[in-house]
Amino acid sequence: MIERPYDGCGKCLLGVRRLSRMKLATSSPERQREDVLTAAASVGGHIIGWADDWEVSGATDPATRPRLGPWLRDERGPYDGLVAAAVDRLGRNVVDCLNTGYKMRDEGKLLVTYGHDGPWDLNDTTDENRFTMEAWGAQMELRAIQRRNRNATVKTRAAGRPKGKPSYGFRYVRVVMGGKIDYVELHPHASTVIRLVARRILADPERNTPSSEAARLNRTGEQAPVDHLAVMYGKPSRGRPWYPTSLRNILLSEAALGYLMHDGKPVIDQEGNPVRLCEGLWDRATHEALKKVLTARATPWKGRRSNRDYLLTEVALCGQCHNRVYTQTQNSPAMPPRYACTARNKGWLSAKGCRPAPLIRTHFLDEHVEEWFLQKFGDGVIFETVYDPGNGVAERIAEVQATRERLRADREAGLYDATDDAQWFRERYGALGRELADLESESQRPPGMVQRPTGETVADRWDKALDTQARKEILLDFRGASHSVPGWGPGPLRGWRHARARSESCWYRVEVLHDLPGSAKLRISSIIGSLILSMQRGGLEHGG
Repeated sequence: MIERPYDGCGKCLLGVRRLSRMKLATSSPERQREDVLTAAASVGGHIIGWADDWEVSGATDPATRPRLGPWLRDERGPYDGLVAAAVDRLGRNVVDCLNTGYKMRDEGKLLVTYGHDGPWDLNDTTDENRFTMEAWGAQMELRAIQRRNRNATVKTRAAGRPKGKPSYGFRYVRVVMGGKIDYVELHPHASTVIRLVARRILADPERNTPSSEAARLNRTGEQAPVDHLAVMYGKPSRGRPWYPTSLRNILLSEAALGYLMHDGKPVIDQEGNPVRLCEGLWDRATHEALKKVLTARATPWKGRRSNRDYLLTEVALCGQCHNRVYTQTQNSPAMPPRYACTARNKGWLSAKGCRPAPLIRTHFLDEHVEEWFLQKFGDGVIFETVYDPGNGVAERIAEVQATRERLRADREAGLYDATDDAQWFRERYGALGRELADLESESQRPPGMVQRPTGETVADRWDKALDTQARKEILLDFRGASHSVPGWGPGPLRGWRHARARSESCWYRVEVLHDLPGSAKLRISSIIGSLILSMQRGGLEHGG
């Protein structure tokens, strides 16, 4: 049998296959397999495994390839040599091919390719020269391919057409399958996902950050941009996660405005304006607002955030000392997770009189708080808070100002020093100045956050939440708000006059339930703290 495990026979060979572009119609993997098996049989060897590097360029160093690299670095176990369909399957660089060949020679291993009689003997001058010539031919072919691609990219960009991969939130449309790109449009699902991220961050930049949004997208199972692109072109998803850096880059890139991009900057047409491919994910005013909130800045430390399946971490405060309550867990079914106040044990002065310290099983408190919360707030109507870019005048002013800044930067860099270029620059810069003056004379409706009803209640949003973290976000929406609360004591709250709390993307409004005298302002976390204290006094569980 030509394929069998390693047996120490001295001819246990590793099959090497590589393909730069994997398409459904290609038959190259099957052809390479047949050639590898034939070459292995010709030297009396057998295949112990396959190092298949699909979607890997020939310019990649073999030692760094995902599948072949670990074998060359001796991380995958013993083998007696490599067998490939051709020298260019090892690589398309003379240095890389020779390094791989000399490694096999120095370690006493075999190097076999289809079409060559027997293993390569790089100690023999003739074989060494032939191997070098085949590697050189593969490199020359690579350089020709790269040159054609560069020329086609420059020509396409000059014509104002896209080439390459679409930015997240967009997709290319081809009328003829496999033909040129006819136009660009918003992807119906991806554009909705990234617009929601931008809206949430703009509504509450202190709590919603690229890191928290990346974690939310991972919890909801949204495909990361690289997997989304793969699936869009008929390739399998690898389940890769969202990363805060890539999400931040998407939000800050001017590609989101629908521009044709090159080297991270919009491509400029003959009039000095950026080339627009299609409708943007948002407008210039929203882009500038995102730049402002996502710029690195000092933020106050608010404690460690958790993505674990606990409803009241970050929410509940101790009813005795008003410090944050944490969870305690043990690897024992007899000791389920508990919420506990550990401030006094840590020696905090603010918790000096915290006796007895609350210690309550998580499912008890979670169920109690959920029942209380929905009873008090469940009928409240949710008003969505969204970013309104205004009547468009401010956006156009921002566009013209950005264009003038680009032209000014190019002039300062010496791009318009020639006589004819300088004349064009003065005419274009003057035209932009006049256009800017006309726009500034028009009436403007400034951009800002506006509220609109969603038709949902708090209970509806709670029931539709996908997981505990989504429900925790609803609780956190109330955390920083002030509530007017009539007479309350050590027991559960007896009545509410009104409550109004601002969230990251919603306003919750609760109608009058009771009209009792007396009121005090406190946070919902303190309310939950009083619930912890009252439950503790009710004898559910206590410690301290």
